[in-house]
Amino acid sequence: MLANCEKLRPLLSGLLHGQFGQQIAGMKFFAPPIKYDNIEIPERPKLRFMDKVPQLPSNLRAPKMQKKLKWMRGPEMVHNSLIHKQYGIVATGGGRLRWGHYEMLRLTIGRKMDTNRMFAIWRIEAPWQPVTKQGQGQRMGGGKGAIDHYVTPIKSGRVIVELAGKLEFVEAKQILDIVCPKLPFKAMVVSQEMLENIKAEEERLDRENLNPWNFKYIIQNNLGGCHRWLSPVDHKWFGKYL
Repeated sequence: MLANCEKLRPLLSGLLHGQFGQQIAGMKFFAPPIKYDNIEIPERPKLRFMDKVPQLPSNLRAPKMQKKLKWMRGPEMVHNSLIHKQYGIVATGGGRLRWGHYEMLRLTIGRKMDTNRMFAIWRIEAPWQPVTKQGQGQRMGGGKGAIDHYVTPIKSGRVIVELAGKLEFVEAKQILDIVCPKLPFKAMVVSQEMLENIKAEEERLDRENLNPWNFKYIIQNNLGGCHRWLSPVDHKWFGKYL
């Protein structure tokens, strides 16, 4: 046993040391830490409470409204970018948020976030669109039903919540991944870098496309008589937003 150890000693010494008797060590590169000098934590870092019912003047009766599905279709053209350029939740499909979803977001994010170095803000308004409902067991007719609850319509690309402060994407994703699947539409956790990459990729695909027979060309030229069965939404968005 001792003889075997004596034989292995020169081999191990050659592996651990170089030609001139110096220890061999690999070079490692560590990225410089992120600086948060320009970030200021507000006095109230948590999400504020949203009213369940809009506050109207005492002399004004609460108005009723149609469904207006066009408020959920198509892309969001205004609130589609991050204000603080850090992290948030972006809707990838249309839908309507109820007051219970607001409370789920507010309570869950408020419990999981570290208020000493993080803060969250709403990017959507409180529920404002009335949804009516007839009483249970009533016959057809009788006029429009009473207001049952209020919702907020959301389009694809709308920023729902922003999470910013002195944190990295791994921490933000761990918090926002809890509430993202519970929303009534498809949504994803994004960072500012991800949004820029998605936009750049869309522009690249449009610029480098070599096939002229895309869905937009087919609709505009009525190939195969597709105008007979296409909807007005397809003529406007060319099959992107159903």
